[in-house]
Amino acid sequence: MSALSTPAFLVDEDGLLVFYNEAAGTLLGKGFDEVGHVGRGDWDGVFGPRDAGGKVVTYDELPVVRALRTTQPTHGSFCVRGFDGRMHEVESTAFPLVGAHGTEGALSIFWQVDEVRA
Repeated sequence: MSALSTPAFLVDEDGLLVFYNEAAGTLLGKGFDEVGHVGRGDWDGVFGPRDAGGKVVTYDELPVVRALRTTQPTHGSFCVRGFDGRMHEVESTAFPLVGAHGTEGALSIFWQVDEVRA
């Protein structure tokens, strides 16, 4: 993941954000080492996900969490807030990570579609 130039998030089996790569940090304005782990209750405050109409995209509606919960690939469009306050429209595709003992997390890759004014 670190070598990818495509922004990517990694969550563990409990949905805790455990890593995002440098490309995601560039889009967001802060690297993972500055932000650290993000739990269920912190996604809105940290990333402010919104749909095209400005409605909050809840944690459970995020593609990476849906992939984790359903063990199926998922895709979605939403806006995410960078640490500079700017909103970025992104497309996200997420895949469950399945190991010998079942689902162990999920990986989300995303790309900026357009910058949206805050």
